[in-house]
Amino acid sequence: MKIALIGQKGLPAKQGGIERHVEELSIRLAEAGFDVSVYSRPYYSGKNIKEYKNVKLINLPSLNTKHFDTISHTFISTIHALFKNYDIIHYHGVGPALLAWLPRVFKPQVKVIATFHCLDRQHQKWNRFARLMLAYGERAACKFPHQTITVSKTLQKYCEYRFDKKTVYIPNGVSLNNHQANENVLSEYNLEKNSYIFTAARLVRHKGIHTLIEAYNKTATNKKLVIAGEGANTYDYVKDLRQSAASNKNIIFTGEQTNGNLRALFENACLFVQPSEAEGLSIALLEAMSYGLPVIVSDIEENLEVVGNSGLKFKNKNATDLAKQLKFVLDNQTEMRNDARLAKKVIDKEYDWGNITRQTIGLYRQPFHSMLAAKLVKMNLK
Repeated sequence: MKIALIGQKGLPAKQGGIERHVEELSIRLAEAGFDVSVYSRPYYSGKNIKEYKNVKLINLPSLNTKHFDTISHTFISTIHALFKNYDIIHYHGVGPALLAWLPRVFKPQVKVIATFHCLDRQHQKWNRFARLMLAYGERAACKFPHQTITVSKTLQKYCEYRFDKKTVYIPNGVSLNNHQANENVLSEYNLEKNSYIFTAARLVRHKGIHTLIEAYNKTATNKKLVIAGEGANTYDYVKDLRQSAASNKNIIFTGEQTNGNLRALFENACLFVQPSEAEGLSIALLEAMSYGLPVIVSDIEENLEVVGNSGLKFKNKNATDLAKQLKFVLDNQTEMRNDARLAKKVIDKEYDWGNITRQTIGLYRQPFHSMLAAKLVKMNLK
């Protein structure tokens, strides 16, 4: 079976939930014997990289601007895919799903899948027109493909309520970082084990890093705050974050961290904070819990779905409430660590990439006619 994945920036993943999702999925699909092609952007993957861990990389250009990068690359990738003999074309994200009608019309023998990762229109970096198009993208992701995957139960309920679409719930996953922890990154930033609070995210407003910095500045602690990640066409926001942290030498920006560096930062933290204002299903949060870290999350549904009764929650966008939760965790670290170890077992079981890949393969193999027949019955045409 030949599979094309479209919508992601490329491989290997640097930062971004979709890229990490596609990396984990595509590698396992290739290991299972499928012919997998990931459409990539040269500025992200590199112009000369043609393959990554047995996954073919097809590097095609895009209009590398904030508003046209994804849609232009998706269009060019889709046109390219129409002339290839794929069995599956799998779109990732609601923006790319705007073009899922093209293979439905011009390649009717190809199965089209879309994964609904998050409500992108809620992200504050977008202007009004972009949010409108992303709203259309949500509808497109539910109407154009043969089948739609949602990565959280919250999104699954949203699609059924908003678009009367029964989607397939297949979550993001978590896998062990097989890279050896690079303890040098701790020395580089003058860190020691259990000496810092950690968060890892793109530096975009909806990730709520500004709320975390404000809350940390209200908290009396000798623990440092380490923020791993870079901006994504959000230069003004990153500048604001650095200005808000300038007066506190214990707030450390490490930039983007991957592989052994990222593992070392997770393993040696005393606490992970997820202050997002909007999410799909956070891979960083899953990773933090898989490392057995106590977590504090904003009380949006997508975060609560993951943490359940473990970890602590604060009112979304409320720095004062977050500061209270920070103090509680720092004052009760032994108890919180014990709870986190129990949560780790649940995360490792429920969000296993092996199971996720098997579910996706099952969806790929589902015959066309079974889905078409169900639609005909619903429409009283059969």
